[in-house]
Amino acid sequence: MHSEARPHSLICVQPNNKVQPAMETSYDQEKPETSGSNPRNVEPESEKKDVDCFGYLLMFLSFLLVLFTFPISIWSCMKIVQEYERAVIFRLGRVRSGAKGPGIFWILPCTDDFCRLDLRTVSFAVPPQEVLTKDSVTIMVDAVVFYRVFNPIVTVIKVDNANQATQMLAQTTLRNMLGTKSLTDILIDREEMADQMGRILYDATKEWGIKVERVEIKDVKLPSSLQRAMAAEAEAAREARAKVIAAEGEMNASRALKEAAVIMSDSPAALQLRYLQTLSHVAAEKNSTIIFPIPVELASLLSRS
Repeated sequence: MHSEARPHSLICVQPNNKVQPAMETSYDQEKPETSGSNPRNVEPESEKKDVDCFGYLLMFLSFLLVLFTFPISIWSCMKIVQEYERAVIFRLGRVRSGAKGPGIFWILPCTDDFCRLDLRTVSFAVPPQEVLTKDSVTIMVDAVVFYRVFNPIVTVIKVDNANQATQMLAQTTLRNMLGTKSLTDILIDREEMADQMGRILYDATKEWGIKVERVEIKDVKLPSSLQRAMAAEAEAAREARAKVIAAEGEMNASRALKEAAVIMSDSPAALQLRYLQTLSHVAAEKNSTIIFPIPVELASLLSRS
């Protein structure tokens, strides 16, 4: 029984303040990868080895130095990180398990080093990129990317300057993605392209401990010549629609007049009432118009002759 329980005593228990990867983003709805790499396994195999005797000696000497210089040394051993920060501690070049924080943590001044990371959402603007679309149109497109660090240990170990790497990746991804789209697709499906770009960036940056939360395409700038051509095309389309609407109105009006003429021809009194209504309408305008009334019967006699 004692021989079987010994291997279990070598298992390291991770502290509660370790930041676990948050994979709840909207871009992780795809099936998990079947490869052997697991983003949660953040410590390389070389960092899991025990410290050698010389390392223990250095740690012991550093501890003695802290004791001899106490309480002055406490100010160099005590570190504080804010609620939105985490600290990744390196002892003799090896990362310690779990990111520390928030609050107070202790380090040995001679053997320990730490990196402070901000876990808040960071935004940056992608500079305007000159892109040649699928239909050979040159446009300028810029975007905004929102991301945050969800695994500080991976961000420190696996990539140098993760913020700059994310920004460069966003620029190249924007150029490559828009190069496969036509101008009409870029102008109409802007939200869909932003979501597609977010998924591409998330798949690339999740191995760095960075979670891309949102991508927005800000503006699409067209050449001045293309803007004039599109404006002329839109104006011509509006004029064509106006002419069609006017022609349809003329046709409907002529049909209504024809029906009214048929009704008035069957009833002479209706024609007389229409004549009197026209006279009252002209008299209401208070102008200097002179009207010579002609009996309607005379007009009908003239039409018969």
